[in-house]
Amino acid sequence: MRIGLVVPAGHRQRFADAARIVDGVELAWAVYERDDEIRDLVGGLLRESRLDGLLMGLLPWAHSRDLLPPSLPVAVTRQVALDLALAWARARGNGWAATPVAIDTFDREIVDEVAGALELDAAQIATLPFDPGQPIDEIVAFHRKRLAETGASYLITGRTAVAAILGREAAVLHAAPTAETIRAGLHELVLRARERQRFATGLFVLGAPGSDRARVGLQHLLLHTPEFADAWIDQRGHRALLVFAPASLFEAATRQWVGLPVLGDARDQLGMRVVAGFGIGGSARLSVDLAEQAAARAEQEPGSVAYLFTDDGVTIGPMGAIGAAPPLTWTHREHGALEILATKAGLSPATLSRLASVERGLGGRLISPGELAKALGITDPSGRRLIRKLTDADLVIEGGSTQVTRKGRPARLYRLAITSALEAAE
Repeated sequence: MRIGLVVPAGHRQRFADAARIVDGVELAWAVYERDDEIRDLVGGLLRESRLDGLLMGLLPWAHSRDLLPPSLPVAVTRQVALDLALAWARARGNGWAATPVAIDTFDREIVDEVAGALELDAAQIATLPFDPGQPIDEIVAFHRKRLAETGASYLITGRTAVAAILGREAAVLHAAPTAETIRAGLHELVLRARERQRFATGLFVLGAPGSDRARVGLQHLLLHTPEFADAWIDQRGHRALLVFAPASLFEAATRQWVGLPVLGDARDQLGMRVVAGFGIGGSARLSVDLAEQAAARAEQEPGSVAYLFTDDGVTIGPMGAIGAAPPLTWTHREHGALEILATKAGLSPATLSRLASVERGLGGRLISPGELAKALGITDPSGRRLIRKLTDADLVIEGGSTQVTRKGRPARLYRLAITSALEAAE
């Protein structure tokens, strides 16, 4: 397992020592001297390393969160009460009075909590909570003003740059995360990376801009559907509801992704079309993104239907209300050999069934990975990964290449061979 760490140069050894207790983990480092280096360093780390997780502080996260892939487990180390209490303990060990003092980075609630536990005078403590967009010179000015006004002999900061500037003018206690704080974040991250916890989201969308009454009616219907009893349901705009639940709950509600009875109930009770999209991914954010994509795909179909998109490229649908024709995706139930073949290829039976359907539609015609991705409603990278799995399982035959554009590499072409493999296995 490969874990990335984004740390200031002065903290690298502390993080390395904390990480020694975790076995089977290789560390990839992005070490910065200045704040303006963070974004480029994180971008380089993501490009050059295949990471299973990323550990970073609040500042690196604020500078680079838009670069982070939705599927990548990320843990953000935050300054906690213990870190501040230990900083005050060092001050007392140096013979300094606990107050007056100026503190940055820590939330005001943490400062109040620790000050209360130590019975300190809150009026003698100036606090500047963390703000990712605040320039360093403003933080430095805050401390200089408080030092001049109160005559304090030191300050407490969680910012490396502030410590470097003011260390020449005053005593500075740099409240870096303790080894315990780092280990807690690292443990949590490694567990998530190892288990690859998969989040599931459902998005139910009214087929037309409806009144609040229609949306409330849909919410009432979902809340009183037994399978959704333990789900968390919230409004998403004026015509949609977002549902968070374990994937097993959605499997039960869809009869193992065969159909969705609640769509028929919604149509009958609300008098309008309702579609649904489900997303299953390695993070809550990714599962929501996939559910939105699946719902958009469902809206392209006639009637009340649902689709499922997963982060490994699986697409299931259209799923209609029970009583409608079963989705082509699940025709694998008619083939005893399909589940065995799917296991061999490292795919779900649903995906292999959908691929068999695509093969029948092609009538022997060659297809590129990009065309296959489009046919399945997945991304091009997912299509290429799928082709590699099919190649390893002897379920495609390479058939030359084609130049799609005047520039770039030719695209390889493949002939699907799933039907013949099924026939040979039965």
